Amino acid sequence: MYEQVSHSLLNEILNKMDKNLCEQDLRYFFTRLGANFYAIHNLFQRLYGHRSDFNDQMFKLVETLTQKYLERPSELKTKDLQREDNHSWFLHQNWVGMALYTEGFAGSLKGVTKRVNYFDELGINLIHIMPILDCPEGKNDGGYAVRNFCKIDPKIGDFDDLDQLVKQLQKRDILLTLDVVVNHTSDTHRWARKAISGDKTYQDYYYIFPDRDIPDMFEATMPEIFPETAPGNFTWNEEMQQWVMTVFNDYQWDLNYSNPSVFIEMVDIILFWANKGADILRLDAVAFLWKKIGRTCQNEREAHLILQLLKDCCQVTAPGVLFIAEAIVAPVEIIKYFGEDAINARECEIAYNATYMALLWDAIATKNTKLLNRGIQSLPDKLERSTWLNYARCHDDIGLGFDDSDIRFVEYEPYAHRKFLLDYFSGKYEGSLSTGQLFGYNEKNQDARISGTMASLVGLEKAFELNNQKQIDKAIKRILLLHSFIMSFGGIPLLYYGDEVGTINDYSYQDDDAKASDNRWMHRPVLDWNKVDQRIRNSSVEQIIFDNLKQMIAVRKELSAFSDFNNREILDVSNEHMFAFIRMNLTTDERVLIIGNFDETPQHLDLNELRAKGFFQYGQVIDLFSNKSPAIFHEELVVPPLHFYWLAA
Repeated sequence: MYEQVSHSLLNEILNKMDKNLCEQDLRYFFTRLGANFYAIHNLFQRLYGHRSDFNDQMFKLVETLTQKYLERPSELKTKDLQREDNHSWFLHQNWVGMALYTEGFAGSLKGVTKRVNYFDELGINLIHIMPILDCPEGKNDGGYAVRNFCKIDPKIGDFDDLDQLVKQLQKRDILLTLDVVVNHTSDTHRWARKAISGDKTYQDYYYIFPDRDIPDMFEATMPEIFPETAPGNFTWNEEMQQWVMTVFNDYQWDLNYSNPSVFIEMVDIILFWANKGADILRLDAVAFLWKKIGRTCQNEREAHLILQLLKDCCQVTAPGVLFIAEAIVAPVEIIKYFGEDAINARECEIAYNATYMALLWDAIATKNTKLLNRGIQSLPDKLERSTWLNYARCHDDIGLGFDDSDIRFVEYEPYAHRKFLLDYFSGKYEGSLSTGQLFGYNEKNQDARISGTMASLVGLEKAFELNNQKQIDKAIKRILLLHSFIMSFGGIPLLYYGDEVGTINDYSYQDDDAKASDNRWMHRPVLDWNKVDQRIRNSSVEQIIFDNLKQMIAVRKELSAFSDFNNREILDVSNEHMFAFIRMNLTTDERVLIIGNFDETPQHLDLNELRAKGFFQYGQVIDLFSNKSPAIFHEELVVPPLHFYWLAA
């Protein structure tokens, strides 16, 4: 859209720019800048238009975008053009991801490069490498307390190592996802150290106060993120003799995005990593980007404006790069992180489907799908050019943020039901074989989250201890059942490293003083590759899980109905132990019925229910995963215990 005020400013900025920059090949850059500048100017003005240095800050922003475009490697510029031509490329069913810690997976970036064939073997073509940025020893929150945004942690490698990994991934068409921590820095970051030294410029990069007056106003409405280990949201800094906002941990200082210099610094950092070969950037803690007194300081309107502005800036310089919103919030809030356009993702193209994840774990514990079927109705349709990241486990804990009204609707009492889930997954509930642990327990409301690997949470660890083959088999079935639903739901399935071979809790973190107080490290394991190598030993637990997931991934990639264009219909079936939905390709008329049984006994469905949806009407129905016909008895579909079907009409 042409708008005189913004474009007059753009002309002024371009006239002030270094002529040597403008003489280079900037055709595509200027085309994108012109197309996006009205939106960029509008958003920047809404956030910072009240400032006397507004024009200077706009010049600095455009200069940053230009410089980063000139630094962008030619092969990445070519990829940008290809992805602009095929703007829905990431919605294809071909993509299957894995999240991993470099040190836990293979020790170093060089180690990951040596293991690239492992991704090919399983069928993984998108890897999310957890934070690789330079952090201090000890107080680093697993890599999320950054000391230097443009340096790799020396323990895991350097830029030459990253470059070699990127080249190997590109040869195999494997996408690379990297983290950028946008909400905070370590208290050892250069900006923080300058702030501590008294530099007012850098004190304005953070929320710093001389007394408790304003912090106490904030605290009145701000929740605590880690009430056990980091109560409150402010920390007294002895060197500076001032209070600093530290929402997560006392060594993580929240950045002040009401300062445009902070925003421009972050644009520069994001484009730095885009230029290092990242196809996707995971933006950490985006729900916390704007702070207001009297509010929870989460999901504020301005946080969305910042993300829109980040996306518009990236579209100018590196349009082939996608954003993941790391916002673990309620469905009504998470959908906003895609943006407000009717079609395009104006903020982040990808978001974590945390609601779906938590609901699947509820079904595992209860052995029924009442809350799953109810809760999934609260998940709004995504934008056409955006997608979910579907996962069952990740590096973080499992929250139980179900809507109380949904819990009551299925005739549970909210407090009692959450207490049951916490007891079940911590192994306190009679009959539970789960060996998880409570994380972030809040004495005030007795709320908590859950830590543990997938295998340990579904009972595999305990079954090994008991040497109980029957329980081992059930645990394996639960692992496959969970993966069947993240593979088929609609979006990009994200496996968590170690789950593909049934890795159990790693308790060695207790021997490390820097980790011992954070039991999330029990599900951030160091892979035992001798154990992983058991995947080639017939009938081993590792082989059964790995080969079934490999088959699942291969079948998924062949089904165009599994692409993600809001082409899913949830079925209301008459059996509360079942979860079922249809995936479809409306162009080819391909339709697949996904159905799973969360109970430990066989469950039945009247075929007439399914015939009404176009299945079992003509001839034989095939399970696409096993390539076998499902069991039918007396005009009923029989689904074995903890089993799933992907049925084609």
